Amino acid sequence: MTQPSLNFGPVRRIYSVSELSLEIRNLFERQFPDVWVTGEVSNLRAAGSGHLYFTLKDESAQLRAVCFRNQARYLKFKPQDGLAVIARGRLSIYEARGEYQLYVEFLEPAGLGALQLAFEQLKQKLAAEGFFDPGRKKPLPTLPRTIGVVTSPTGAVIQDILRVLHRRFRNINVLIYPVKVQGEGSAQEIAQGIEYFNHKAPVDVLIVARGGGSMEDLWAFNEEVVARAIAVSEIPVISAVGHETDFTIADFVADLRAPTPSAAAELVVHRKQDYVAEIDDHARHMAQMIRLKISEARQALMQLSLSRVFQTLATQIAERAQRVDDCVGAMERWMRTRLHTSRQEWLRASAGVVRYDFIRHIRLKRANVEDRQQRIQNDIQRFLTGRRNRLTQLEVVLKERSPRTILERGYSITRDAGGNIIRDAAQVAIGAELSLHLAKGELGAIVKDRNVGQ
Repeated sequence: MTQPSLNFGPVRRIYSVSELSLEIRNLFERQFPDVWVTGEVSNLRAAGSGHLYFTLKDESAQLRAVCFRNQARYLKFKPQDGLAVIARGRLSIYEARGEYQLYVEFLEPAGLGALQLAFEQLKQKLAAEGFFDPGRKKPLPTLPRTIGVVTSPTGAVIQDILRVLHRRFRNINVLIYPVKVQGEGSAQEIAQGIEYFNHKAPVDVLIVARGGGSMEDLWAFNEEVVARAIAVSEIPVISAVGHETDFTIADFVADLRAPTPSAAAELVVHRKQDYVAEIDDHARHMAQMIRLKISEARQALMQLSLSRVFQTLATQIAERAQRVDDCVGAMERWMRTRLHTSRQEWLRASAGVVRYDFIRHIRLKRANVEDRQQRIQNDIQRFLTGRRNRLTQLEVVLKERSPRTILERGYSITRDAGGNIIRDAAQVAIGAELSLHLAKGELGAIVKDRNVGQ
């Protein structure tokens, strides 16, 4: 009986590259499913897809990392080369290159909060664009007729603003654009409110407000979309966000920062009593100035009236007035004389008119006009008849002499190839092409013989 051979050597397993990469990836993911890593960002690249690719490094090592779009969109700050960060994620293998890398799910600056860093980054960016320049700040109206407010409709802020405005000036109109002042989508709503007042419901001044809170609570007013909406607003904007110690990007961009929403209401409109008192003060000052000017003018007039120049002028004016009176008297006398003469002439003429038979005269004139009218009509008729006869004669002559009439008698018009009329056989060579225009139609001909007559 044959004994089986025994092989006690090690069993050899051969992996493909893909299989080995998969095994290593599974090992990494089981061993490092959730790790925190600190390092410095370098070689940062933002892909068009929204993914962020970078390297984390320290003094002696480096680690490739990727933050996909779904995680990158929630980052409050903008990663940049040289920034020290703390990253949280899972370690795995990118099999296409055989490299291990960190898949980042959370990222924050090392030693500085993400919100604070994002605040500083946006502040530097907008400052470089000139958003904070004092020269672009718009002045507030002295007495606005309508005030727009962008804030939450349910909070205590709007009640404080309305209470202060009502107390200071009851005639002020207030339009409220309700928005969320924190949470997802709040920044877009605030920006839309500012744009709404600029394009659809213009007001004289705009208050953007909310109550106090943490930096996270106030973050909507640190968003770039809100800052740009305030910057392009044609309406002056007052930022009234949080308490006096709270500062947001909106405060720096706005035309005026109010420490609190109530203070914004106090800044935007003075008390009605203050306006009335100021108007009364201006009225008193104006009245005093008018009285002073009148007194000065009266004194100047008195001094001028005592001047020799004006006395001489007064004498001349009196002389001119006397001469005017003389002229008026002479004119009245002349008019009375002329009127009397005209009345006498009218009486004489009216006596003759009474004796004159107007009806008989009018009848004679009418008969004369009718006779002349009849003669003119007869002359016109004779003239038209003569012209009509002459026209008929000319028409007969023209018809007899018309080329068409001549052609209808059997004649034709002969032209050479250039369109010239042939009047002499000597003009045409043997073999020339001719065209004959008849009364009806045309004929083409070729000269085969010619007889040049005298």
